Amino acid sequence: MSSFDKRQEGFEKKFAHDEELRFKATARRNKLLGLWAAEKMGLSDTEAAEYAKSVVKADFEEPGDEDVFRKVQGDLNAKGVEQTDHQVRRTMDELMSEALAQIDAGK
Repeated sequence: MSSFDKRQEGFEKKFAHDEELRFKATARRNKLLGLWAAEKMGLSDTEAAEYAKSVVKADFEEPGDEDVFRKVQGDLNAKGVEQTDHQVRRTMDELMSEALAQIDAGK
């Protein structure tokens, strides 16, 4: 195997690892976001866990974060919980940082 092939293989492995990390972090962020929204909506622990799962599943509707944002913001609005679009998006960003930190810490 040439050094070029080894470099290419290394880049491919790093890309695969980075994609796996991003997928795990996004799923964890979505779960945390679901728990955050459930608390705002006053859901019980059992309902909150189910709601968090539904937020994770919502991310598979389309690429990107808009499907998750629409679900959470729509559900908050339906329950009469006032959260601006900016507040929800900021919370999504903060929870992504938290999710990455948890993964880095091995949690």
